[in-house]
Order: sequence, then C-alpha cells, then structure tokens
Amino acid sequence: MSGTAPSPKRQKTAPPKKKQVPLAKDADIVLKKVRELKAAMAKPSYKKGPSVAAALVGGAPDAPLPKDQVMEVKNMSNPDVQEKMEKFALDIAKQVIEGRGFTFAVPSRAASNQHYDKSLDRIVLGNNQSSRNFVNVSQARKTAITTRVMQLIHTILGKGIHITKRDLFYTDVKLFVDQSESDGVLDDVATMAGCTRSNLNVVASDKGLVVGRVQFLEDGDSIDCTRMGVGGKAIPPYIDKITDITSDAEFILLVEKDAVYMRLAEDRFYHRYPCIIITAKGQPDVATRMFLTRLKAELGIPVMGLFDSDPYGLKIMSVYMQGSKNMSYDSANLTTSDIKWLGIRPSDLDRYDLPEQCRLDMTKEDIKTGELMLQEPFVKNNPLWVEELTTMMETKQKAEIQALSSFGFQYISTDYLPRKLREGDWV
Repeated sequence: MSGTAPSPKRQKTAPPKKKQVPLAKDADIVLKKVRELKAAMAKPSYKKGPSVAAALVGGAPDAPLPKDQVMEVKNMSNPDVQEKMEKFALDIAKQVIEGRGFTFAVPSRAASNQHYDKSLDRIVLGNNQSSRNFVNVSQARKTAITTRVMQLIHTILGKGIHITKRDLFYTDVKLFVDQSESDGVLDDVATMAGCTRSNLNVVASDKGLVVGRVQFLEDGDSIDCTRMGVGGKAIPPYIDKITDITSDAEFILLVEKDAVYMRLAEDRFYHRYPCIIITAKGQPDVATRMFLTRLKAELGIPVMGLFDSDPYGLKIMSVYMQGSKNMSYDSANLTTSDIKWLGIRPSDLDRYDLPEQCRLDMTKEDIKTGELMLQEPFVKNNPLWVEELTTMMETKQKAEIQALSSFGFQYISTDYLPRKLREGDWV
C-alpha cells in the first residue's frame, strides 16, 4: 500500500515564563519612607497639604459653607434614576394639562455658584437654581433638549446598557446641533435628579491608563494590571462595574504625561518599587478621577503626583485634588485629597542641574497665574509651597517632566524617582 509517511507530531512547548523583576536594592528604604507617610496620614491629627482649588474659585472662605447651601449628588441605582425621569415626565404632563406650558428648576452651574469649601477641601456647587421655561422663546430650545435627554436616559437605563456622550449626540443631531449642547444638559439632568453623571449610564470614551500591582473584577472578568502588556489597562468609563479591588502596592504614582507613564511602564517600575501607576494623558477625565478616588479609599495608600513644573501642571493636579467647576456637583466622588507633589518642582531645576536648554521661559499668562496663586491664603499658609512658587516666579522658568530625559532616557525611573522616594522629597 503506497502513501506518504505520516508527519511527526509537533511537541507542544510551554509558553516562556514571565521574567520576574526583583525589587530595587534601595526598595527597603523607599518603602520605609512611604509607610511612615501612610501611618502619619492615618492619624486624626494629620494636617493635609495646601489646597490648590481656592485659587481657581477666588480664594477659600474663613468658615465652611452651611450644608443647606451646598448641592451634592449621590450614587443611585438604575431603577431609582428611571423613577426620577418618570417623575419629571409626569410633572411636565401635569403642567401642560393645566395650560401653563412647562418649566424645569435647574441647579445653577454658573461660576458665581461655585465655591471652595474649606472644611471639605474641595470645590462644591451652591444651592442657587435657575428656571428653564418652554414657553419662553429664549429658553424653548434648551428646554426641548433637556426633555429629549431625559427621554434618552430613561431608554438607556431600561435597556441596562452604557453609551458614550458622542452616541447620545448622534441620536438627535438636528436638535442638539453641537455636542457641547447635549453634554452640558447631561450634567444639568444629573443635578436635577440628584445622581452622579455615571448613574445616567452615559460615559466618555476611554482615556486613562493604569498599570502595576492592582487586581480587580471588571463586569465579572478578572483583571491583573501587571499582566496587561507594556501599556497597561485602559481605565473603563463605567467604574461601577469594577469590584473586588485587591493590591499589594505601597503607593500610587499619578503621572500627568502619557510619555512618562509609558517610560515607567516599560521599565516595570511598579515591580522594583511596589506601586500602581495611573495617567489620564493630561487633563483628567471623569473615569480616571473616579478610579483614583476609589483606589485611595479602598486601599488607603498615599498618592504621589508627577506633574510639569508650571502653573498648568498645578491646575491639573488641583482637578484631581479638589475637583473642577463643571463637575463641582459630584466633587465628593471625583476628588482625591492630599496628593503629594513629588515632582518635577521648581527647586528641582537647580537641584538636579537641569540644562539651560531644557528650561522654558514662562509666558505672560503663566506669570499672571503664578502671581495669583502666591496671593492665595492656602499658599501663604504653607512655607514649602511659597518657596517653590517663589522660585518659579523669580526665575520665570518652567520645565516639563520629559526634560529629565536629557540625562538619559531611563533617568526618571532609575535615578530621579528612586532618589525622590528614598529622601521622602515630596510636599
């Protein structure tokens, strides 16, 4: 019987074992410093660092705002939010039947209604309200948009799905005209219902990234952020589906720039110094802020900030710490107080002998913002911040984190950050 000989069976080879990255030689010193900070922060007598938020809303008041003058939302279930939408619809029908047209009472998100609450150490929304009347020609379109958004939210919640803000806009382009219109009304509806924006199941697209020593379930799927490739895991916009967070990290490293995050991720910095690394690639989105807040609350570990040495970097850090004006109604769920400013600070420029060609001249707007910050009580009350900002204003120089690459591409992960952590050099 003729025929070809059977080909030999291929032997299955086991996948290569993942290379283990050992702790750094100075990890014990670093971890001791971080643990001392963690222990100090847990004490009731611990004094937090200065607030950056006051500068953004005109300074901190001497006394906290009364609770009845603050409008804050809370987490609500899908059925509860649906019921709110239905109540709005019934109220509209009742007003129309009575021949009054219909009017919405909408919490005002105007700048004049934004306040910095010293006792809470974050920006909050006041209790001022405005009316939105369908029979008023100047308000009719905005009122129609509000009604349409409520209808869409009710449908989304009924289906038990999430959609993006862009999806919402494309459901009625002729009415919304511009996405900023539907986005703004979305925040209005959240304040009217008294729920967080995420409770409406309308989210922004993925932006933030996380890598390092943290594990959790995402809608039932097991996620290990040490095994998500070099770039780490995208922070999902639906934070409510994240459960069972566990970690052996000693601190969280919050990074302003995507490029710096990628350098630290590729160098597996989180293995040599047990930590979690997060970035929102610049101005933080809601999901990243909410994820950071949850990690800090559930893990109880310090957060270290790595931002550019300029007023804009400080503003970004302030959004993480005390919130933003647009989302002040939900600042309780979106803020992480007492983030330690690790670098790059104005004093670092000389301390680390940063080359002159890597130092940038401050713009007129930078100088103006810096001068305003120095006049704020929250800065005056903290000598270290006064010293740092004074140095920036005197030299009129700023620097990006990437300027450290002038000493070598891996300098930030092999020298700069280890030294900072070893010496406890944060404010």
